Amino acid sequence: MAAILSGEKTALTGLLEIYEHAGEAVPVAGQRFSVLDSEGRPAVTIELVDVRVVAMKEIDDDFARAEGRGCSDVAQWRAAHEEFFRSDGVSEFLGRTPVIDDDTLVVAERFRVVASDDPIRP
Repeated sequence: MAAILSGEKTALTGLLEIYEHAGEAVPVAGQRFSVLDSEGRPAVTIELVDVRVVAMKEIDDDFARAEGRGCSDVAQWRAAHEEFFRSDGVSEFLGRTPVIDDDTLVVAERFRVVASDDPIRP
């Protein structure tokens, strides 16, 4: 949450296969979402400003840094996402461990903060 509120995190990535398996539509630019804090309360509203379905090999250093997870380049971003996408939780949800390679499709989203949902936060 702190990374979003500070502006350090302005992007996020999802595995397209997860959206498909869940029967969910890929988000589109202009959609707004409430982001929950660690206690499950709405903390901030974000608006998607760009959404692209791309192969992992198309993610660049700028996008990797925009995710705000301390990745300084796409190599670190890639390692972290491969680990997550192959995690037990994702594998359990999908019913198998997904194949993650250069051509794996991800949903690359950029967003901006539009409002704080918490009256204590500015």
